[in-house]
Amino acid sequence: MDKKRLSLGEKEVRRLQMLTLVLEGRVSLKAAAEKLGLSYRQTKRLMRRLKKKGARALVHGNRGREPANRMSQERRREIVALAREKYALFNDSHLKEMLWEEERIDLGRETLRRILRASGLPPKKARKPRRHHRRRPRKRQEGLMMLWDGSPHHWFGESEPPCCLMATMDDASGRLLAARFFPQECSAGYLWLLDRVVRRYGIPRSVYQDRHGALHRNDPYWSLEEQMRGRRDPTQVGAALEALGIEPIRALTPQAKGRVERLFGILQDRLVAELALHGIREIVSANLFLRDSYIERHNRRFIVEPAEAQSAFAPVPQGLDVRRIVSFHYEATVGNDNAVRLGGLIIDVPPGPTRRSYAKARVEVRQLLDGSWRVYYHGQLIARHARTPLREPRRVRRPGKTPLKGAREWLWIYLASKS
Repeated sequence: MDKKRLSLGEKEVRRLQMLTLVLEGRVSLKAAAEKLGLSYRQTKRLMRRLKKKGARALVHGNRGREPANRMSQERRREIVALAREKYALFNDSHLKEMLWEEERIDLGRETLRRILRASGLPPKKARKPRRHHRRRPRKRQEGLMMLWDGSPHHWFGESEPPCCLMATMDDASGRLLAARFFPQECSAGYLWLLDRVVRRYGIPRSVYQDRHGALHRNDPYWSLEEQMRGRRDPTQVGAALEALGIEPIRALTPQAKGRVERLFGILQDRLVAELALHGIREIVSANLFLRDSYIERHNRRFIVEPAEAQSAFAPVPQGLDVRRIVSFHYEATVGNDNAVRLGGLIIDVPPGPTRRSYAKARVEVRQLLDGSWRVYYHGQLIARHARTPLREPRRVRRPGKTPLKGAREWLWIYLASKS
């Protein structure tokens, strides 16, 4: 501080005026202490210092000194350079985390924000006033409800073609349960998410979802069997949910599934930045990064404690074949040559222990998520086939005016040669 010039703040000026009145005998020391909001002893000490050093004694001794913990200009320039180059796609909070995890630079978010703004670096996104939406309370336990959706986006940068990140989260805690990149939002993606959640956490009670065609029948057609039954057959994903006893809850607007929408907003911000940082530009490497690194760190940052600690995920019943349930299913008739034909695919059915020939038998055919095939007759596995490309089943009407006896009017078909 310049000893030739003295700058007093409002508090110091008020104290100087009051203590001057005490020195002049116009106010008692006790009355001055009450006016200044100080103790009598503190006021007495200030009087002694004023008599000894003058008005300068009322100024705090640290005024004008450099703070002991002040960041050096060299370190500030290093942080700004990292923010401009290596971490150019990161927002302030994300940058703060990465500076500590990758560079071992520890500083508060507000300190970082002041450094960046002072250097002319604007925030990644301008804050907008939030629209008013009625908040849906979180479920009280993990496992009572999960939310899932797909997000088409340029995940690997604007120069790369878009793909779809499909993800599921728990409503109570916000935990990212599973996530995986696919070329587009599809039934296979939802089945993969379901398989991952059931195997790792258990069976959730319900799932909150939109009206995507993989989840909800959007066609207007009712088969004769459906009309007689009074309900329509579910989609491939819907059938798996039904078999596991998971209640589907349909959201009618994007705002209704706000939590999963916000999840994708975070992922489009943070995950895109981290994929670019690691030079990841294709789906296979991105899925490995999600599995081995990102999901765990995401949950450490964003998970919240549910109201009740006990999980509501139901354990998988002993003997339940999850791989069979969470797969694509078809109905078929075994030919006279004991072979099942599906869109160019031929599966030979060998003789069984109780039946030498399955010709004309109606069977259930399953393609598992790894592409392999199984054939079931009355719940018993009777044939297998090697892996083939995983294709989205198509629901079509059986040719002819009237279906075969005992056959469905509408059925799922597999197109092995689909381009």
